[in-house]
Amino acid sequence: MSHIRVVPEMHLILDPATGVIATERDDVVEYSLDGVSTQIDELDKIVTDMMNQLSPTAPLLNMFPGREKASYNAGIVTNVFYGAILGFIVSFLLLILRKLGGI
Repeated sequence: MSHIRVVPEMHLILDPATGVIATERDDVVEYSLDGVSTQIDELDKIVTDMMNQLSPTAPLLNMFPGREKASYNAGIVTNVFYGAILGFIVSFLLLILRKLGGI
């Protein structure tokens, strides 16, 4: 944030971040970091979105409302499907072994 000129005739400025009144000098270069702060806020949103991708119930940045548990539900359906397929394969192998007289 930049400074506020309290008394321009006496070259007094106020730093709103610290609340300090000081004299304005010509040998000090000031640079406003407001533009950098907005870019950092944007990057912070992206980093938060990347961290939310690790949790199946967290909302993502470009997600429609009400779809917070979509990844969680998709994971359950996928695991049930793979479990059923694996169970069918094992039961089929046990049935073949039983018919052949191995068990």
